[in-house]
Amino acid sequence: MTRLYFLILVVFGISVHLHGQSKNTTNIHNEFTSEFHVIDGYKINVEVKGKGEPIFFLPGGPGNSHDYMQGNFGHYYKTNTVVFFDFLGRGKSDDAKKISEYSVENDVALIEKLRKKLKFDKISLVGHSYGTVPAQAYAIKYPDNVDKMVLINGFHSGAMWQANCDSYNHYAKTHFPEKWKKVDSLRRLGYLSSEEPLKTVYGNFPTKYIYYHNTKLKQNSPKFKHRGWANEVYVAIIGVDGDFDVSGSMIDQDYRKQLRHITAKTLIVAGRYDGISTPEFAVQYKIFMPQAQFEMFEQSGHNPYLEEPEKFFNLFEAFMNIK
Repeated sequence: MTRLYFLILVVFGISVHLHGQSKNTTNIHNEFTSEFHVIDGYKINVEVKGKGEPIFFLPGGPGNSHDYMQGNFGHYYKTNTVVFFDFLGRGKSDDAKKISEYSVENDVALIEKLRKKLKFDKISLVGHSYGTVPAQAYAIKYPDNVDKMVLINGFHSGAMWQANCDSYNHYAKTHFPEKWKKVDSLRRLGYLSSEEPLKTVYGNFPTKYIYYHNTKLKQNSPKFKHRGWANEVYVAIIGVDGDFDVSGSMIDQDYRKQLRHITAKTLIVAGRYDGISTPEFAVQYKIFMPQAQFEMFEQSGHNPYLEEPEKFFNLFEAFMNIK
């Protein structure tokens, strides 16, 4: 959601909760080196480290760089080959020449092109938030290429993304009527959620739906200057009025009928207090993908690996067979 643009400033930083076993540090980013692969005429930033079964980590947004996923999962290079990369137009990767090149479909295609370039047979996918969207689409399109898949607080369709926007807007309107009056006023004047001043007003609502129990939590992101967010990509994929009317290529995604045919071993993680991927719709995965393992984190919002790190990483490592 566009609101995430403002939350980048809040949630990107140093995580105050670190999993004891992982011994994650704020310097994990410095242990990786960028390599630029030319794909379709664009330089794509890829950072690979370790040995063993390959895991591709797919960040949220759309618009996020790879950095926060690397900050939380980078230490797994000690047991696996971990692959972090920036999708087109994000992080250190080149920007597209045309806005229309930013799409879910092109993100899926990039995963496959990277798999081939890196000469991997099968890969595992770990997606968070928007990152679960290309992960599912890839597993459906290339079933023989995926070993395991972890979907963290994700979306099974554009309809779910729209429903979650509607859910959050109802929450914001009913809990903060004073602030919502300003939103209503600007909407009546014709402003879209990607435009100022509505973008700032809408983004100034409390962050309780991201981190329910501890809003001071922050992602483990690098200290050095980097492009952590690309709003142009978000608007292209989700829409110019994406907090109210989802459009772009996201609205065309619908995996619900195909999820039961995914053959990759799958773990689905949800947060009880997640206001972005709400439980009302997250639990539908139990119906659409009954073969998957579904875990609800009862003390978490949108980032269970930060709010309940011990439970999360124990579950993750058991599922991924990491010892």
